[in-house]
Amino acid sequence: MKIIAVLLALLGVSMSLMAKELTVERIYSDPSLTGPAPRAIKLAPDGSRVTYLKNKVDDQKRYDLWEYHFRDGKSRMLVDSLLLGPAEEQLSDEEKARRERQRLFATGIVDYFWSRDSRALVFPLGGDIFHYELDKKPAEAVSQLTGTDAYETDIKLSPDGKHVAFIREQNLYVVEIASGKEKQLTFDGKGTVKNGMAEFVAQEEMDRDTGYWWSPDSRKIAFARIDESNVEVEKRYEINADSFTVFEQRYPRTGTANVDIRIGVLPVSGGDTRWLDLGEEQDIYVARVSWLPDSRRVAIQRQSRDQKTLDLLLADAGSGKSRVLLTETSDSWLNLNDDLTFLKSRPGFIWGSERSGYKHLYLYDLDGKLIRSLTRGDWVVEKILGVDEAKGRVYFSANQSSPLEQHFYSVPLAGDAVKAPVQISKREGVHEITLADSKDVYVDNFSAPDVPPRISLHRISGERLTYLEENRLDKSHPWWPYSESEPKAQFGHIDAEDGQQLYYRLYKPTPFKAGKKYPVIIDVYGGPGAQRVRKTWVARNGYWHKLMAQKGFVVFSLDNRGATNRGTGFEAPIHRHLGVVEVADQVRGVEFLKTLPYVDSDRVGIFGWSYGGYMTLMAMMKRPEVFHAGVSVAPVTDWRLYDTHYTERYLGHPEENRTGYNKSNVFPWVEGLQGPVLIVHGMADDNVLFTNSTKLYKVLQDKHIPFEMMNYPGSKHSIHGKDVRIHLFNTITRFFEEKLGKPGRQQR
Repeated sequence: MKIIAVLLALLGVSMSLMAKELTVERIYSDPSLTGPAPRAIKLAPDGSRVTYLKNKVDDQKRYDLWEYHFRDGKSRMLVDSLLLGPAEEQLSDEEKARRERQRLFATGIVDYFWSRDSRALVFPLGGDIFHYELDKKPAEAVSQLTGTDAYETDIKLSPDGKHVAFIREQNLYVVEIASGKEKQLTFDGKGTVKNGMAEFVAQEEMDRDTGYWWSPDSRKIAFARIDESNVEVEKRYEINADSFTVFEQRYPRTGTANVDIRIGVLPVSGGDTRWLDLGEEQDIYVARVSWLPDSRRVAIQRQSRDQKTLDLLLADAGSGKSRVLLTETSDSWLNLNDDLTFLKSRPGFIWGSERSGYKHLYLYDLDGKLIRSLTRGDWVVEKILGVDEAKGRVYFSANQSSPLEQHFYSVPLAGDAVKAPVQISKREGVHEITLADSKDVYVDNFSAPDVPPRISLHRISGERLTYLEENRLDKSHPWWPYSESEPKAQFGHIDAEDGQQLYYRLYKPTPFKAGKKYPVIIDVYGGPGAQRVRKTWVARNGYWHKLMAQKGFVVFSLDNRGATNRGTGFEAPIHRHLGVVEVADQVRGVEFLKTLPYVDSDRVGIFGWSYGGYMTLMAMMKRPEVFHAGVSVAPVTDWRLYDTHYTERYLGHPEENRTGYNKSNVFPWVEGLQGPVLIVHGMADDNVLFTNSTKLYKVLQDKHIPFEMMNYPGSKHSIHGKDVRIHLFNTITRFFEEKLGKPGRQQR
């Protein structure tokens, strides 16, 4: 061994670098290569501390509750989840579905709530509810509020901190913290009727994962009652390794009936439900529900079935009567957001709208009269972070400085003219902000392509007070052994056919040798509602990009038209026909790559998941001369198999846009498939049903078109889990190595 070490030293080869070769196994093993990555960061209402969920070093999926106390400047664990619950949680079917919809794959403590007086916290764990009192000794601080065999989901602490509401077996309950006394508020939840719960499309497509809302005075709860009896039953097979289950799932395929929904108000003390008037049209979506500060009125965002109209209703919680406060319309579709904030010091509200072509903030009075715009420009407000009414400032995150970044800004609430935003965060990258209730400090979860996520506390001026988790990239960091030889992201943009800028990220092979031609892997999503190219630290699959670059591939990602955070003019070109402009833009990306002297344009691979899987198939079938090999994971192949809210938003109703549906499916284009393709699907997928792939398998077989497949028993849409992800990405890696040939051949 000593002789080998000497020889390697003479050759200038570092044994440490050889020993730390990046592998798929390491990417999906513990500890995380990202380093500590706290989530669910919250500031105590009294400003005394910051709390967060932090994963265990040896199990990055399991989270415990931690705090950083400003008094002593130290971080400490408040609750060890293993002391309260089993290492392997047995989730209910409902909780499994909720977490799949939320893309939440954590275990242990996954959420928590502060009491208004900052003396207690409430959190769910293992289907029960726990209460933590900070004034008590750690050994005595935790008490369990529920202990039934049933699984409690979607818990919420009342604003006054006296009750916790939750869903049990499709009904709404509350438990009094002081006495532990439970009260059932709804009683007809069973079968197709669910109280206080969000329907499938609300969770999956509308970013609404709850179905009930506390009033500010803690005396009432507004809730949704959904009846799924009109929704078609879809027989869905969950195929496991040694068994299978047939689920008769209520799945609203495009063009079919949605749930019937009502919004009611219940007094927590008990009594009859007051149903709120949602209007005469019943075929609607309830997108958002929120209370006004007076606890007497409820705001309901009512979206039309075609998603071209959004009404803001103001309903009286006592009488149930409602009126339309304002209406938004669009020729294509309206994106939903959470930027509705009612003011407490005066009658009025702030409303987020894309009416200008970019999402901006507008100030209204309670008669629905527009007072003025608060922001303006060819950039996008990401979300409202808070309003300081005393000082007259509105705080928000936006991408004004660059579409690839996200920063913290403020604008004045008062005045006659739109003022330029004040940018508070400065460092290039992505800043995710948590603003204190006092509006005088905030927590910044920041990352950049060369900076792992780090969490810091700041004054509202932007001055940093301290790091809560610096996560410095030094010799103790998990990524350090791989950082010296890692490929660096290069960013740029090219022009689409209509002149709009398409941003890309590119990794060159490492080590890179001039005079050689390298194959390409394009990692694409391509669908609406997502942005892949940003100046942020990579997520787990992003490490795979770097691994493939180290194996000698050019790795390229481009956000085509249809992607989010660029304004409606960038999104709308996909309306009523999918897989057209998206493929055209990805082809433009390849045309750009062909101008680079080190790119081998005869060896271009493409890989994508979900909409990206669909894009992989459409690109290879429509432009086989451009894309030579592909991996399609969990693809939509027939848009008539997908759900109402998503599909009709972009394609319209299938009966009035048959041509758009037909041409947007992959089947008219299958005979164009020439290069090798690997199709991957989870055999228990309840989002993009496995039927999408089996239907394609049959068509390809009948047409004698060769393909490869890899199906994962028991896996849902995410194909989640350490072992299965290792197998999946090793399979994808081998596929591209085999089909695109040996990287780095000499230029011809």
